[in-house]
Amino acid sequence: MKTTPKTIIKLKEVWKTYFMGKVSLDVLRGINLDIYRGEFVAILGPSGSGKSTLMNQVGLLDVPSQGKITIDDVDISTLEESDLAQLRGKKIGFVFQQFNLIPALTALENVILPTIFQNLNPEERDKRARELLALVGLADRMTHRPNELSGGQQQRVAIARALVNNPEIILADEPTGNLDTKSGEQVIKLLEELHQKEGKTVILVTHDIDKAQHAERIIYLKDGEVEKVSKIPP
Repeated sequence: MKTTPKTIIKLKEVWKTYFMGKVSLDVLRGINLDIYRGEFVAILGPSGSGKSTLMNQVGLLDVPSQGKITIDDVDISTLEESDLAQLRGKKIGFVFQQFNLIPALTALENVILPTIFQNLNPEERDKRARELLALVGLADRMTHRPNELSGGQQQRVAIARALVNNPEIILADEPTGNLDTKSGEQVIKLLEELHQKEGKTVILVTHDIDKAQHAERIIYLKDGEVEKVSKIPP
């Protein structure tokens, strides 16, 4: 008997409105969306479709103007900012188009950095970071600083950093945007492996239909609304 997938993030009638003087701009318009635990979903749309704003909502980086967002059945509007930050830190790992690595730190130190805010002793933090750098194929680059790494290698460090607190959700916002074709394919393959082998929920935000085809489900966004949702055959 097939079990019904459990919703991990739910958006119900979510609007995001920005005000510029007396002028208002609705960037998201009544978004209804369920993201299921352990799935690989792509949010696809052209520039200006509201992808980045939706990413901020899904990633709990921003709150809606109207509507409701829950993560594991917890209504985020009931949380204080400190609790929201803790929830983000434990539940979601972020991978951005810009690698956002600290230039003065080695690859290992960059990966360790987010664990400082969690209850891990130094030995555990170091061990976890080393294991993740090995997982992304950088066991021999741990002592290298960002300027000594290629773009693809820097993005793999960023993915290891996103995983270091063992989040359930990986949110990747245009993660291949600054990479050449080969490096981009390696990053997408790594996200697929994290989904398939580690059971991570992967949310890929992209404007590239070819990258979106790697997901199990594509959510098409247009003018701040969900235009359609399609499933990708296995």
